[in-house]
Amino acid sequence: MSADREIDWLVAGAGAGGMTGAVVAHQLGGTALVVEKEPVYGGTTAKSGGVAWIPGNHRLPELGIDDSPEEGYRYLKGLIGDSVPDARLRAYAEGAPSMLRFMMAHSHVHYTPLPAYMDYYEEVPGYKSGGRSMDPAPLHIRHLGRAAASMSRDHYTGLLLPFNVSVVEGRRLQEMDLGAYLLGAKLAARYYADLPARLARRGDDRLTLGPALVARLRRSLLDRDIPLWLDAPVTELLTEGGRVCGARVTHKGESVTVTARRGVLLCTGGFARNAALRQRYQPQPSSDRWTAAAPGSTGDGIRLGEQVNASLGFMGSAWWSPTYILPDGRSLALISGKSNPGSIMVNRQGRRFANEAQPYEDLVKAQYASEARGEGAIPCYLVFDSLFRQRYTAGHIKPAKITPDDKLPADYFTSGLLARADTLGQLADKLGIDAATLERTVQRFNEHARLGEDPDFGRGRSLHDRYYADPRVEPNPSLAPLDRGPFYALRCEPGDLDTKGGLLCDEHARVLDGDRRPIAGLYAAGNASAAVMGDTYPGAGSTIGSAMTFAYIAARHAFKETGQGGTP
Repeated sequence: MSADREIDWLVAGAGAGGMTGAVVAHQLGGTALVVEKEPVYGGTTAKSGGVAWIPGNHRLPELGIDDSPEEGYRYLKGLIGDSVPDARLRAYAEGAPSMLRFMMAHSHVHYTPLPAYMDYYEEVPGYKSGGRSMDPAPLHIRHLGRAAASMSRDHYTGLLLPFNVSVVEGRRLQEMDLGAYLLGAKLAARYYADLPARLARRGDDRLTLGPALVARLRRSLLDRDIPLWLDAPVTELLTEGGRVCGARVTHKGESVTVTARRGVLLCTGGFARNAALRQRYQPQPSSDRWTAAAPGSTGDGIRLGEQVNASLGFMGSAWWSPTYILPDGRSLALISGKSNPGSIMVNRQGRRFANEAQPYEDLVKAQYASEARGEGAIPCYLVFDSLFRQRYTAGHIKPAKITPDDKLPADYFTSGLLARADTLGQLADKLGIDAATLERTVQRFNEHARLGEDPDFGRGRSLHDRYYADPRVEPNPSLAPLDRGPFYALRCEPGDLDTKGGLLCDEHARVLDGDRRPIAGLYAAGNASAAVMGDTYPGAGSTIGSAMTFAYIAARHAFKETGQGGTP
C-alpha cells in the first residue's frame, strides 16, 4: 500500500464532497483513490445535519412542488448578486439536480425533500417555501462492516437524546404533544431493542443526518473497491508542464508519490480550526474554539493551492451560526433554540441587537455588527424564563420537565456556560450586565410580545422565523413575554459550521491561478473552495449541496476533458 501509485483521480478529503467525487469518477470508468489526513473519515459532514439544498430536484413533483433549475438560478442571483460569476451560479443550479439524480441512481445516497423546510429569504425572486432542502435517509451502521470502526461519529450522541433522529423526526419531537411522545417511545423502543449496540455500550447504530450521509457514501466506496487511506495527508502537489499531475501523500509513515492522470480534487474542508488564518482573514475577535467544524478543517486546501499560485476568495466569510462551548471543549451550533417564545438574545449592555429567530448566518453577522459598535456582543447571551426552561430545549439542554436544574451537570453553571437567578437584576449581576438596562429591555419586549409584535426587529414575521417556534403560541409562535422567574442565560459565541473562503474556482470546479486562469488538473469543492453561495446562506443544506455538486461537476469535467467517460 505504501508503494508509489498511478491512478486516474486523486481525491483529498473524505467528507460528502470528496466521496461523491470518487464515486462519480469510478462510474465514469476511472480509478480513484481517496486520502484523508484524519484517522477517521467523514469530516465536518459527520458533524452536520446532512441536509442538501437542491433546487429543481427530481423528487419535488412527488410533493406537488413546481420548481426548476432556472428558478433556482433566479433565487441565487437575486441573493448573491454579482459577487459570484453567473456561469458558476448556473452551474450549481443546473448541476445540483443532475448530481442528485446521478448519486441516487449509482450509489447508496438517498434524499427526501422536506416540504416544510423553506429557503431562508422569501422576498427574493425564485424563493420556494419548501422542498429544496433534503433529508438524508437513515442507515444502520452494520452496513459498513469493519469500516464502521473508523467513521467519525458520536459528536452529539447522548447530549439531547440517547437515540438518533432524522430532520423530520426531530422537528416532530419538538412539538411535545401526544404524537411526539408516541414517536419518541417508538424510537426509544427500537434503540433499546438493538441489544448488540447496548451491550457494547455504543451510541445509536441507526445513523441519521450527517453520519447517515457519510455512511451511505462510504458504503458506496466499498461496493466499488475504491480505496480510502486514513492518516494520509497530502503534503505537496506535483506538476508537469504546468499541469497538476498528482501529489505526495504521507501514508503509513512513508511519503508516497501518487500520479493522477485525470487530476486532483481538493475537498479538504475550510480553515475554521486554523487560528492564524482566522486572525489574518476573519472578522475579529475570532477563535478556532468557537467553530463546530471538524478538527481537520485547518486550511490544507489553501496551503496546497498556494504552492501552485491559486487565487483565494471569500476568506472573510463563514457558514456562520451562534455556538456555545461545553465545559469539555466541544462547540455546538445553536440552530433552533433561539426561535422559541419566552427568550431574547442580548449583548453585554443588556440590549437586544437582532431578530433572534432569523437565519443563523445573519444573526452572527448582527452580533459582529453590535460588537463593532462597542456594545460588547461577543459573547452574547440567550436569556429565557422558567416557562421557556420548562417547555423547550436550549441548544442540547433538555426542557426542565425532562431534565430539571438539579440534574444538569454542575459544570454547566460553574463554567459560565449557563447562568440562573431568581430575578433579572440578579441574572444581570452574574453576567456583568447593567441590571436596569436589561430590565428595561425585557419590559419593552414583553409589552409587545403579549400582542405578538416585535417592532424593533420583526421577529416571527417570516416563515423561517416560525419554523423552529411553537405553533401553540398565538398570535406569534416566536414571541412570548419573559416574566416568570427564575431566569436563565446561555453564553453564545459568533461561531460557524466551517469557513467558506478558499480556492477560487470556475464553473467546472477548476482552481484558478493569480491571473484567474484555470490550473490544469486541479479541482476543488466544498469548503476548500470559495463558496458558490458567496457571503450568503440560501437555505438549509447549502454547504453540503454545493460540496457534492461541484465534486460531481469536477469529476465529469476531468474525465470529459481527458477523453474518458461520457455524460452520465
